Amino acid sequence: MAGVIGYRRIDQYLMLYLIGLGLSDETDITVKGLEIVKRASRVYLEAYTSILLVDKDVLEKYYGRSIILADREMVESDSDSILANAQTEDIAFCVVGDPFGATTHTDLVLRARELSIPVATVPNASILTGIGGTGLQLYNFGQTVSMVFFLDNWRPASFYDRIKENRSIGLHTLVLLDIKVKEQSLENMARGIKVYEPPRYMSVGTCAAQMLEVEEDKGEGVYGPESLAIGCARVGGRTEKFVAGTLKELVDADEELGPPLHSLVLLGKRTHELEHEFVREFALNKENWDRIWEKDYKGNL
Repeated sequence: MAGVIGYRRIDQYLMLYLIGLGLSDETDITVKGLEIVKRASRVYLEAYTSILLVDKDVLEKYYGRSIILADREMVESDSDSILANAQTEDIAFCVVGDPFGATTHTDLVLRARELSIPVATVPNASILTGIGGTGLQLYNFGQTVSMVFFLDNWRPASFYDRIKENRSIGLHTLVLLDIKVKEQSLENMARGIKVYEPPRYMSVGTCAAQMLEVEEDKGEGVYGPESLAIGCARVGGRTEKFVAGTLKELVDADEELGPPLHSLVLLGKRTHELEHEFVREFALNKENWDRIWEKDYKGNL
């Protein structure tokens, strides 16, 4: 055919492939991604920015391949071991969600470029698109922020100003919640002992409580106990769950939401009535939801 002389598909090159696995389980991988995984010389699973809802052995059985877990230390400090021989072999680096949902993976691509290693990406669903299951329109979202676990002497509040900017123009805010996988205690880290703490996953209740704590400290009225929000659990999975309410109500909604992973959406004041109708079905207390909607949100478009 005219015009295709010299054309080669990306999957005919030897290179590093960043493959999105989607949000839920082993079946969420794309056909293209699965074909690459099956033929790659090595298959890595990035195992710290997010998790799937199934274990590694389930993936290995479905993919028909052994999988190397790539923790933060390997990806950020030993990326050369991942990229080894990528000029002469296919290397599959699998990421929960979409490959560029975390800046860590941008760093890996830049390192590959330094070594003249070709890179290709196989996209997939991420929390940034899956959150549309709430019924909120994706183009009405502002900046996405992250919430980390507070410590006694460390309560970072940089998220507050980003939410303030979003709220100032009426946009929703997606809040991604902290996960702690293969983390060391400060004591063990200081002593050089490689003993790791059990995994921890922040819940919507913890996030809502920390948000209210920061608002109380800041006192700028960016949001408050009666601000409307949606707690989201296992987005994209078979047991996906959404619970809507005030931030104060969501502090106590963890039992309703169930196991991790959780995220939270803070509604913007420009919430459309169609969005409201959709989200209202998730409300813990519809009467209270309607009261606040009528008072603080309706008519702000």
